[in-house]
Amino acid sequence: MARITLRQLLDHAAERGYGVPAFNINNMEQGLAIMEAAASCDAPVIIQASRGARSYANDIMLAKMIDALEEMHPQIPLCLHLDHGNEEATCATAIRYGFTSVMMDGSLKADAKTAADYDYNVDITRRVVEMAHWVGVSVEGELGVLGSLEHGGGEQEDGHGVEGKISHDQLLTDPDQAVDFVRATKVDALAIAMGTSHGAYKFTRKPDGEILAMRVVEEIHTRLPNTHLVMHGSSSVPQALQDVFNQFGGEMPQTWGVPVEEIVRGIKHGVRKVNIDTDCRLAMAAAFRKVATQSKSEFDPRKFLKPAMDALRELCRDRFEQFGTAGNAARIKVVALPEMARRYRAGALDPQIGKMTQAA
Repeated sequence: MARITLRQLLDHAAERGYGVPAFNINNMEQGLAIMEAAASCDAPVIIQASRGARSYANDIMLAKMIDALEEMHPQIPLCLHLDHGNEEATCATAIRYGFTSVMMDGSLKADAKTAADYDYNVDITRRVVEMAHWVGVSVEGELGVLGSLEHGGGEQEDGHGVEGKISHDQLLTDPDQAVDFVRATKVDALAIAMGTSHGAYKFTRKPDGEILAMRVVEEIHTRLPNTHLVMHGSSSVPQALQDVFNQFGGEMPQTWGVPVEEIVRGIKHGVRKVNIDTDCRLAMAAAFRKVATQSKSEFDPRKFLKPAMDALRELCRDRFEQFGTAGNAARIKVVALPEMARRYRAGALDPQIGKMTQAA
């Protein structure tokens, strides 16, 4: 078994200066393509499922599928992560089904669309951390609300995302508040807000410092040099994929995502986990459209899914290479959950403010 916690994986990434893409999945084909990409370049991997994905695929199916992927690729450390947990129960059931990491997104209330206040966020995140750490599971928290600095709102994805306009301050994580949040909650990783958002339509132009505030990443890293930072909504929405999608009947307006070079800049300043979903969907959807257009009599689903898997595999491998993840799987000796739980209880992994004090 090669199941790894987020904390252990990101500690290794910090020590060696790389980032880890976190790919969302909903089905077998995505899981196969992601793991094949990881195996092809010896990269550890984060596979994450949202509440929407859990509803779509069913927890039992997801759990069995991850077991199978582990058995097929035992040499690849695999973190199974809950994306945007909305309340304690959501996180608890994920842990029950074998997730080694959960995100408690207390930036929004349990309805996953209403912005929450700071005290609510701290309180619920702290409670989830206490529960998860007791069994060795890692926790990612979020401070600030994911959304666009251009139009002042968020985008819904799998039923998650703030509704309506919110203030500019809410869309940018406050560096000083981030220090207090990590101390109070003892999270293993911190997702921050700096202008990224869910979906394909992140920016109406190539982003600059006005609409993609990478300075916030750098400021937080200065104050929290040993805290693992997370960039959500970080698909790059490659122009080549947009072009293929539209060439074969799609109608995607021109859009811009987060440039890979900006993500690499973030990795140099403490970003260790990079969430990517839209790029995966777009790669597969473009392949579907191409088959449907070029082979109009085709009705075998496998003839659509195989090229889609090929496209996703290529995308994932590119991200492993670009983020420096490639070549690191074999360097990691996976620590089991009971040992991680012991280290949490001993205070050896808590908190990540100054120098880390990991037990040997």
